[in-house]
Amino acid sequence: MKNLLKNIGPGPLIAAAFIGPGTVTVCTLAGAGFGYGLLWAIALSVVATIVLQEMAARLGIISQQGLAQVIRAQINHPLVKLLAILLILSAIVVGNAAYEAGNISGGVLGLETIFGDQSLDLGLYNLNLWSILIGLVAFVLLYMGNYKVLERVLVFLVILMSLAFLLAAVITKPNLSQLFEGIVKPSVNSQNLLTIIALIGTTVVPYNLFLHASLVKEKWHDKTDLEIAQKDAILAITLGGLVSMCIIISAASIESSEINNASDLAKGLEPLFGNFAKYFLAIGLFAAGITSAITAPLAGAYVIDGCLGWNSSMKAVRFKLVWGSILCVGVLCSSLGIKSIEIIKCAQITNGVLLPVIVGFLLWVMNKTAVLGKYRNTTFQNFFGSAILLITILLAIATLNKVFNLDLL
Repeated sequence: MKNLLKNIGPGPLIAAAFIGPGTVTVCTLAGAGFGYGLLWAIALSVVATIVLQEMAARLGIISQQGLAQVIRAQINHPLVKLLAILLILSAIVVGNAAYEAGNISGGVLGLETIFGDQSLDLGLYNLNLWSILIGLVAFVLLYMGNYKVLERVLVFLVILMSLAFLLAAVITKPNLSQLFEGIVKPSVNSQNLLTIIALIGTTVVPYNLFLHASLVKEKWHDKTDLEIAQKDAILAITLGGLVSMCIIISAASIESSEINNASDLAKGLEPLFGNFAKYFLAIGLFAAGITSAITAPLAGAYVIDGCLGWNSSMKAVRFKLVWGSILCVGVLCSSLGIKSIEIIKCAQITNGVLLPVIVGFLLWVMNKTAVLGKYRNTTFQNFFGSAILLITILLAIATLNKVFNLDLL
């Protein structure tokens, strides 16, 4: 057990990053709307995420650089480099700032489900005290600048989140044969297409590729650690996929059109399965919110430091200023109840378009002997990577179709 804990790396942080309130909400809607029918989309997303995150981890360990740093170094044309940096900064940094309010608000929903509303009336504004508390916890952990402490706290929260959602799913006593069919039998139609896109989009996350490549070099510094890093990524991402499936399973047991988020799901389970079901889901939602509230600013800081060629040390002043700014925006918007819907929509569009660009670059750089030597991609890895690239391109087209009502497919 001691050896297992010693070898835990950034994998749980990556799982914590993609299992945020947005993922919880999408999985809740998928389960409430389609039962077990979209579990296969999560299974597909987990495989794609493992393939891509393994590449990002390998790049970080072998090159001892973050993905943003490699992009800056490997693109030689000044105009192309500038466009790439601007696209990444707008999608990852601005996007994470927009999502941060949602991350904190998700954690608040979990606390409010158990403890009720705690707010302070300030005339024109109503200040949510839970938002400030979550922001303070995230600030303290990030300000310490100690990777080991951050890793242990997030590992604990991921385990807590996993147990909470797993117990909630078990309580609902799912039909195992239908559950298995939902995992292995893909079903796509006009009714569920947008939900499938959302499920894949909330699991295969662009900023996680940047975060993983940067975090592995905080944990490991030798090529011999590569196998441990790969096992860490596979185990944690699989666990994250299991959490998503448990949320879908829990939501599938509720026959109601009033389920819009995990807080509604928690309240909906209470009359059927007792108070414990509500508490399990509320704790899971809180853990999902606070972990994403920590990892989103951290990813933004690594990206902007890599793009601008700054020192990416967690103790560096500029590094702290970046994550501090993202965190403050999130706390302010969440505590005052400000809706940044249009910004979030813009960030989603940019992220959807950015994902195939980043996947394409990742595949390109993973085949460069100058960067990775003998650790470059094999034919087998390139085959899977190319298949994932095709899927991300189709997702980007579907996203543009949804937003602008284009006829691109």
